[in-house]
Amino acid sequence: MSLSELARRAGIGKSTMSGLETGAGNPSIETMWALASALNVPLARLLDPPQHVVALMHAKDLPSLPSMSSNYAATLLSAAPAHSRRDIYLIRAEPGEPRDSQPHPPGTVEHVIMGSGSARIEVVGESYELHVGDYLTYPGDQPHLFTALEPGTTATFVVESR
Repeated sequence: MSLSELARRAGIGKSTMSGLETGAGNPSIETMWALASALNVPLARLLDPPQHVVALMHAKDLPSLPSMSSNYAATLLSAAPAHSRRDIYLIRAEPGEPRDSQPHPPGTVEHVIMGSGSARIEVVGESYELHVGDYLTYPGDQPHLFTALEPGTTATFVVESR
């Protein structure tokens, strides 16, 4: 697939694609999700860190993908190995604009565990308020919104593709 075709399918500018290809770009999470959708691959495939037998990762050292539309950032903690279909993300969010997630590939299920603060998740026409320790699962192949309700909100997302 050409760079122009990928940019068209992802709905992003060709100059943005060119910058990413040369390593000069700093993509948002929206850009990376759009690219993953256009390529029909899980986002983690684009961010896949090297696998180790034992790995300690300090949150301060991990790269995050910021949102362009809300105070929200996603950090890939664990990409699914080839024989598995799940990726694990740490989400950090602040109150303000909600993170509007477009549908992921068909069959995707998201699992959310609140670590700190609280958040509202809207999916399939319903709204759910989560607090520390709460767990929610929902179809990730439907549009969904994540809104932090308190400063310092964190959550662990497990994205499972089927």
